[in-house]
Amino acid sequence: MNDEILINVTPQETRVAVMQHGAVQELHIERGNQLGLLSNVYVGKVKRVLPGMQSAFIDIGLERAAFLHVADIWENQRNGDVAQPIEKVLYEGQNLLVQVIKDPIGSKGARLSTQISFAGRLLVYLPQETHIGVSQRIENDTERELLRNKLQQLLGENSHGGYIIRTLAETASDNEFLADITYLNKLWGKLQERTTTTPAPALLYQELNISLRVLRDFVGESTARILVDSRETYQRMAIFAQDYIASAATKLEHYAGERPLFDLFNIEEEIEHALSRRVNLKSGGYLIIDQTEALTTVDVNTGGFVGVRSFDDTIFKTNLEAAQVIARQLRLRNLGGIIICDFIDMGNQEHRDAVLEEFTKALARDRTRITVSGFSALGLVELTRKRTRESLARILCEACPTCQGRSQVKTAQTVCYEILREIVREARQFNAREYRILASQMVIDLFLDEESQSLAQLSDFIGKPVSLQVEALYNQEQYDVILM
Repeated sequence: MNDEILINVTPQETRVAVMQHGAVQELHIERGNQLGLLSNVYVGKVKRVLPGMQSAFIDIGLERAAFLHVADIWENQRNGDVAQPIEKVLYEGQNLLVQVIKDPIGSKGARLSTQISFAGRLLVYLPQETHIGVSQRIENDTERELLRNKLQQLLGENSHGGYIIRTLAETASDNEFLADITYLNKLWGKLQERTTTTPAPALLYQELNISLRVLRDFVGESTARILVDSRETYQRMAIFAQDYIASAATKLEHYAGERPLFDLFNIEEEIEHALSRRVNLKSGGYLIIDQTEALTTVDVNTGGFVGVRSFDDTIFKTNLEAAQVIARQLRLRNLGGIIICDFIDMGNQEHRDAVLEEFTKALARDRTRITVSGFSALGLVELTRKRTRESLARILCEACPTCQGRSQVKTAQTVCYEILREIVREARQFNAREYRILASQMVIDLFLDEESQSLAQLSDFIGKPVSLQVEALYNQEQYDVILM
């Protein structure tokens, strides 16, 4: 028992840090004005059907219409039937029960499914299904069959719906199973009642807030304690734990210390590091992580690590350490989608196999589904990590207004030359008495120093004086040419 969960609550947001051996492994942030939609259930109205894309836009009462693909229509996939085209299944104006399976990300609306599921602590309830599945993380075939039979006996013959047995169920008692079944059936019953009385579009079921999801999804046998710095949230969590997760109730603690909880465990510093492109390795090497719309790239470098035996040994040790750190950074930053890892080239096949094995082992700790394809012909490790919520950077940051998200700005000299060309264009169209340049301090300083001759030549060429004025609020790329 060495895991700790720290929960920092303010009126504006709730932040959760999952610690392991004193190091932050996961960060989750939920803001009051930006609550996630994942797992929410809505009664929506079909707004538009697009046969060419085999998808539809569904109005669920949000600013942006949500997206439903034909592959996510449960009624179209059941019993092994041949899938019907979407235009044969949906029509505009149709009311539809849908669940969010992916939060709105960037400019994309929420992604929906018509297969409804409710997550409990031990089970996931699928009211439209009939089978009992077992989490892929439970690898022992005998154990899987025992759990399936145990649940079948507890459900009896009159049960409705299907279930997926979660990893935490391995050590659960019969009473814990029955409590989860009762809770999940109650949720489905309430939702069905609301479906008959609520006009579309409307929210029918809202997923638990992050503090309660911590108890349901994050707490396990390895969890030593859960520290909460809000008494109100602590009390709410304690009541929920007593009703549904008795084993978690004894691990809850209210933190009332004067020093902020996240400062005490250096979480604030970790958050700053998680927003940086560069991640230093203990060996002296470092990672460069770049997140783009299409994919995320991770580049491994030896940096100042020179090793003591051989160059191959230095590369191998750097890559082994990087494998552990990359897996942690993916969880910490909540990076999803396509991820390309450029480890340092290794000529030794045994070293490549060892690094890939270490990387796969480190990724196995992730709660999110990951698929690793191994080293490519170019020596890159390609993987996909399921993306259901915005990354940490997308929650906490926005595109720089100066560089517009390019991660670089034009040099002062480049801006000077742009201004000179702009004045020539203006002089050909207008007969001004004087031209005044309004620009940042750096650009004006360059005009007064290195580019003073260029400015004088331009003034002679157009036959008009050119004056300079510093605008303190302008960034390096901003300028105006005023005709006097």
